[in-house]
Amino acid sequence: MLPAFKVEKLADPAAPKLTYEQQRAADIAKYAQDISYSERYSDDECEYRHVSLPEGLRKYLPNPLRLLSEDECWGLGVRQSPGWVHYMIHKPEPHVLLFKRPKGLPPAITSSVPQPALFARNL
Repeated sequence: MLPAFKVEKLADPAAPKLTYEQQRAADIAKYAQDISYSERYSDDECEYRHVSLPEGLRKYLPNPLRLLSEDECWGLGVRQSPGWVHYMIHKPEPHVLLFKRPKGLPPAITSSVPQPALFARNL
């Protein structure tokens, strides 16, 4: 039996090339549903969660690696309620973003944190 070959669709050479920002927005729209969010877990002071970026978004992580602001996380397609802070880089898996926020924040504090503007636009 012959092995199955994967056939890839070639890009139309007549199609205009996308800018970096256009490609990023297209990739975020394409892969946003593949972002994996863990359940929340906690200790006495904070609650935690981790978010795993799909392969198609990993190339948009900063190089060299560093902690991301809330706006930068939103710019990668990560959608969470306000107050989560990217607090640690797990070097063996830099595509897994580790977040925490204090336990017991009053609702007025978490609801008063402004939602960042979306960086990705629908094309």
